[in-house]
Amino acid sequence: MKTHYDVIVVGGGPGGIASAVAAAREGVDVLLVERYGFLGGGATAMLVNPFMTFFAGDKQIIVGIFQEMLDRLSEMGAYGTKDEPMAFDAEAFKIAAERLCLEAGVELMYHAFLAAGEVSDGKIQSIRIATKAGLKELTAKVYVDSTGDGDLAYFSGAAVEKGRDEDGFAQPMTLNFRMANVDIDRMPSREAMTEAYVAAKGAGVIQCPREDILYFFATQPGVVHFNQTRVVKHDATDPKSMTEAEVEARRQAWQIAQWLVKSVPGFEKAYLQQTAPQLGVRESRRVIGDYVLTSEELLSACKFDDVIACGSYPVDIHNPTGEGTVIKRLPEGQWYDIPYRCLTPLGLDNLLIGSRCISTTHAAHSAIRVVPIVFAIGHAAGVAAGLAAARGVSVRNVPYKDIQSKLLKQKAFLRDGWSD
Repeated sequence: MKTHYDVIVVGGGPGGIASAVAAAREGVDVLLVERYGFLGGGATAMLVNPFMTFFAGDKQIIVGIFQEMLDRLSEMGAYGTKDEPMAFDAEAFKIAAERLCLEAGVELMYHAFLAAGEVSDGKIQSIRIATKAGLKELTAKVYVDSTGDGDLAYFSGAAVEKGRDEDGFAQPMTLNFRMANVDIDRMPSREAMTEAYVAAKGAGVIQCPREDILYFFATQPGVVHFNQTRVVKHDATDPKSMTEAEVEARRQAWQIAQWLVKSVPGFEKAYLQQTAPQLGVRESRRVIGDYVLTSEELLSACKFDDVIACGSYPVDIHNPTGEGTVIKRLPEGQWYDIPYRCLTPLGLDNLLIGSRCISTTHAAHSAIRVVPIVFAIGHAAGVAAGLAAARGVSVRNVPYKDIQSKLLKQKAFLRDGWSD
């Protein structure tokens, strides 16, 4: 078994996929470590669907490797429907992601769980992964943390924060689930379904802190995707808390599914087709980097010289302790920049963050956490990691203009008028 690589990416979610592919395209040796037996992370293991917006008005602002994924899904007949233009098939996503990685020369290692990071002189010297064959030690010139939870950064002594300032509670978790054999033409309006749901809560039929009904249409006929369960006051980085949350979320999913069948038109012959393989985590650790991005900056459509990704998804804070969701949108057609400095953790010279746990405040995190933006963040992290490994320099010593140049050549969007 090979144990040394130029770049090791930990976590095979959207950010990890993009990081690994981008790094490999710089001509370096890349290993992508993933705890499940498939890629996709939030898009597959958490069943997050559909893609949230990657447009600012009519302008597509997330392109690059994310667009390559969209193209592959479209070619497979697995992206977009009349009712849900940004829905995708999670099984096709797994296949498309693997093909993208393997064609780029990425080596995959499945069923491998990060266990530790060894650090000295401001550098990660090695990592340990837990496998069925035992603990394995791996080394690299540069590492990318695409775990979503900032596991590698945390294990390596990086400064991290969790949750909101006042009490440390993070956004609630959700177990996505799907109902099949639904007569969609007979479904009530969203408003009527929410009214019935609120009444069922008031009558004690449903116990769930979410305030309304949130569903989307899947790519399969007669299948409705529910982003409905809500588990509050739990910590996605604590195994006991996470276990309790999984159990509670599954209870909610089953209870809501039973209510749908018994009480909502169009669901009389429906059944619970699927719950996600794992609970959907909106927020856990955030890794403090050379710059901390705020929600005020995002909402003012901030621009940075060292921009490496863009987004337009709003500040979207699901109440960490109960009902309610706060949404603050940008002006129509505007977008915000994400600077490279948010990807470089304080105190570590060979680690980049390539997932949702970049350096932001709690409120800003609620905007940049969605799949398309994470793809863009991962793309930039991978380019930077590949350049740092090839040049033998610290991630901070890779000029941001070099990263931007590479991203633009790979069809990423950074600014109006910028091109390769």
